[in-house]
Amino acid sequence: MPEKGKLFVCATPIGNLGDITLRVLDTLRAVDLIAAEDTRHSRKLLQHYEIETPLTSYHEHNEKGKARSLLARLRAGQQIALISDAGMPGISDPGAEIISLCYEEQIAVDVLPGANAALTGLVLSGLPAERFAFVGFLPAAAAERRRELEKFVRLPLTLVFYEAPHRLAESLTDMLAALGERQAAVVRELTKVYQTVHRGTLKSLAEDFSENPPRGECCVFVEPCTPEVRAGGPAEWRREVEARMALGLSPQEAMKEVAKDYGTSKREVYRAVLAGKR
Repeated sequence: MPEKGKLFVCATPIGNLGDITLRVLDTLRAVDLIAAEDTRHSRKLLQHYEIETPLTSYHEHNEKGKARSLLARLRAGQQIALISDAGMPGISDPGAEIISLCYEEQIAVDVLPGANAALTGLVLSGLPAERFAFVGFLPAAAAERRRELEKFVRLPLTLVFYEAPHRLAESLTDMLAALGERQAAVVRELTKVYQTVHRGTLKSLAEDFSENPPRGECCVFVEPCTPEVRAGGPAEWRREVEARMALGLSPQEAMKEVAKDYGTSKREVYRAVLAGKR
């Protein structure tokens, strides 16, 4: 029985062909087959680097069936590279199906890092990058899009979206309605000649792009939710702790919530509760 092959998940440039690693190039030359999201698009990359490895298509419309045929090749000992049109397969691009099947069949998987639009754009946006939530593409239908946005209203994280140019203005308008007015950035044409960063409020960006529709896919970044801090002192803190304990919270949980709501420390709330018992 032949030794099983290996799947190499390879990041490819998101615009500038120079943003590819030497390791990815070596792997694309060495494998038996390259599974590409769009073979016409990927052929330009391969021709640029004089890579002649055979190509096969692997996209969202044939993913389930094609994953099975690729799996058969891997079982037979072939080495296969998986690439998307840009960035990392499996992140808003096909890839999850074949990766999952490989793990089920105990076929080795390796990921070769490289360019990524979300991370590149996040740093370029100038918004907080320490903690973020990657959302990716929102639903195309307006009602579904609004329902999806409601899930992220209170997250204290920078939100990262991908969006198609013809839906950008509508999505920004829906973000404004769901998330409230916030600072945001739209990054276009990442790593290309006409790379641009548009910064402003969700309202101003929605208005700008309604009047001037963009070209090319966009990355949208929205600042984290900042909880409103309630005004009040020790007397209010004590009443709030008692009210929350009456609803079933433990003293520790109640004090933690009150401290967060009033923008103070849990230690200060604890001192206020103790003082009220004297």
